[in-house]
Amino acid sequence: MVKRDHGGNLDAAKAEYGPMTGGWVDLSTGINRRPYPLPALSSEAFTALPSAHAQEALIAAAARAYGVKPARVLPLAGAQSAIQLYPRLREPGDARVIRPTYNEHAASLIAQGWTLQNVEGLQALHGADLAVVVNPNNPDGRSWSPEAMQNLAKRVGLLVVDESFADPHPELSVAASAPDNVLVLRSFGKFYGLAGLRLGFILGAPEMLARLREWAGPWSVNGPALEVGTKALTDKDWQASSTARLGEDAARLDAMAERAGWILVGGTALFRSYATPDAEATQVHLAKRGIWSRRFPYSQTWIRLGLPDGAEWSRVEQALSEWRPA
Repeated sequence: MVKRDHGGNLDAAKAEYGPMTGGWVDLSTGINRRPYPLPALSSEAFTALPSAHAQEALIAAAARAYGVKPARVLPLAGAQSAIQLYPRLREPGDARVIRPTYNEHAASLIAQGWTLQNVEGLQALHGADLAVVVNPNNPDGRSWSPEAMQNLAKRVGLLVVDESFADPHPELSVAASAPDNVLVLRSFGKFYGLAGLRLGFILGAPEMLARLREWAGPWSVNGPALEVGTKALTDKDWQASSTARLGEDAARLDAMAERAGWILVGGTALFRSYATPDAEATQVHLAKRGIWSRRFPYSQTWIRLGLPDGAEWSRVEQALSEWRPA
């Protein structure tokens, strides 16, 4: 059994360290700290069952945003729902996942009876019945081109490409050119900063999506998520400005970390991972200053931070300036 270990566990920080003057800054996830502004919602979004028209509008918006046909889009209650479902598409066999990465893929595959191998690179995936690549990868930010994904698809049974952090990096997406044995997972909540809506997508061959749709059941996306998602996915100006800002903010955080003596492991425009002398001590240092970070059970040195916003920057800068190696 794979231990399910996540960021976003701010309750644990509060329980251990108590309330903080100015509140907590939760940088333990890769969720955009400056979310998409919530539009006015219809009363029907809350009082009526999600309509076919609203679902079709969301699918059309997602198809345009991701460069695919509407028939290749399945909305779900978050990318996590997709991870729970796709292992059922094939009879269990040899599944391989590039490590280190988001641990829910391994947990879901093992729960469905797959034999799991954690491997180091694309070539080690060749011959797998099912292969998983998180692109860009969480937490080290490694990435692969769409051409690399297309070539890999020829050498595996089913290829799952998790593009949950790809919104600010559209050049990495294989969605528009994916062959029919590729499923692409997209998260809405991370880039748009609205994780509580629980919205995500599977992109792939209509035949596979039909089975997944049946398993997901009716009304798998709630009314507010349908309306907000449709608007946000068509807002090109917000997408462009947020992508530019996040790129600048990633460089800003890297500069702060470098001054502290941390070494960049990698990251995306939504999170950055660093090597420190002692990840546990570093997390404690930040927590005592009201900043919650992410560390990993497989590394004694890696720490990951989401990107601060607004007044949070001064708190993070102060905390990093006070950091000293043990």
